[in-house]
Amino acid sequence: MRDTIRESVARRRQRPLVIEVRDELERMILHGEIAPGERLNENALAEQLGVSRGPVREAARSLEREGLVQAVANQGVFVRKLSIADALELYDLRAMMAGYLCGALAGRADGAIRAELRGLVEAMDRAIAAGDERRYFDLNLQFHDRIAEASGAERARALYSALCKEVRLMRLRVLQGEPSLRQSNEEHRRIVAAIEAGDAAAATAAGAGHHENGKKRLLDTIGQRDT
Repeated sequence: MRDTIRESVARRRQRPLVIEVRDELERMILHGEIAPGERLNENALAEQLGVSRGPVREAARSLEREGLVQAVANQGVFVRKLSIADALELYDLRAMMAGYLCGALAGRADGAIRAELRGLVEAMDRAIAAGDERRYFDLNLQFHDRIAEASGAERARALYSALCKEVRLMRLRVLQGEPSLRQSNEEHRRIVAAIEAGDAAAATAAGAGHHENGKKRLLDTIGQRDT
């Protein structure tokens, strides 16, 4: 019993470190530094991050619950490798959650969040004009994160965030080329307009439609790669 209590206390003291390691591993996975299908090497990662193997192991368990990695018996923990079918299903789920979040925000958005969303759309316009796809991609993520955060729907926000992370595992860019970027940002503009008007139904439709169109762009990208 005494050893169990000591272990429990030690885990609680270690918690902040585990969170730091988890966040760094997540960043490495989502930025492609650890590729889909690659095994998490506990020893190498612990050395790289300057920690013991314990926090790396705990962090991997947390990422498994989020669907970013999966444990394979007697083999280790691997970054999940999504299939096309997985990605398409995730787009459908994101469309539902995004519509809900946009509708929720339309009923409570204040001047500050409206101005912030308009500013992000304008910044994405500038990124398109500059031909900076990476900048657009980062701003796009920020735009959707801010809607989710400001919606007041915490459970929906958490679910949406997890779904977005899973989609990013695919590393298949669907926002490529100026026409695609301009279409995407026009959809953002419609979302903001509905939120500013306080029209929950229109915001729900615009948010869901944006992700449904993202699914279509993914299918177009897959078709182009197959030809």
